[in-house]
Amino acid sequence: MRQRARSIDDKQRRSEDLLVAAEAVALERGGVRFVTLAPVTERAGLHRTGVRRYYASKEELLLELAERGWQQWSAAIIDKVRDSDGLGPREVALVLADTIASLPVFCDLLTHVTLSLEGDVDIERARQYKTKAFAAYDEIVAALDRASSMTVDQIQALLAATLAFAANFWQVSNPTPTLAALYEQVPEWGHVAFDFRPRLQLLLQSTAVGLAETLTAT
Repeated sequence: MRQRARSIDDKQRRSEDLLVAAEAVALERGGVRFVTLAPVTERAGLHRTGVRRYYASKEELLLELAERGWQQWSAAIIDKVRDSDGLGPREVALVLADTIASLPVFCDLLTHVTLSLEGDVDIERARQYKTKAFAAYDEIVAALDRASSMTVDQIQALLAATLAFAANFWQVSNPTPTLAALYEQVPEWGHVAFDFRPRLQLLLQSTAVGLAETLTAT
């Protein structure tokens, strides 16, 4: 086990180690719902009680992981459209689908943030999450506004659809062991466990085309 962090830099590194470990555990175990502190701290090289020096609870750790996911998604979109101009609705939809699909733990966390994580931390921690998430959201809107032919209203509506689809589709596409076993027994029910990225691409492109037609500039 590592010695207790004493400097600010050491604490930041320990905090980052815990985030990396939490993400790895979520990927290995099939979702955020299966993350517990013991394997996270073991992977990070800390005593299981040591996490309390960096995060007040597992929920705060996961909320920060979601916060980082927003920043990663924003950075990925900005990088992808950096040299683009006049992207159409279908192209914008693919940018959103492909970038968010590259962040599976973030997609998983979108469900848990809304259901529990935001409400299971204190108000200042919730404020920090909202502040950084909305900042990343604004960066995404600005980047797509510069790079595409879509209006800001259309982009914002498409982002709302992206978040809703990604959160729901990820859960359906990654069934729990119980559901996976059930789908093996009753294959006709298993069709709901569709492949995540293709379905997200299809429905976001359809949504984007519809928004371009129905949500016109006034």
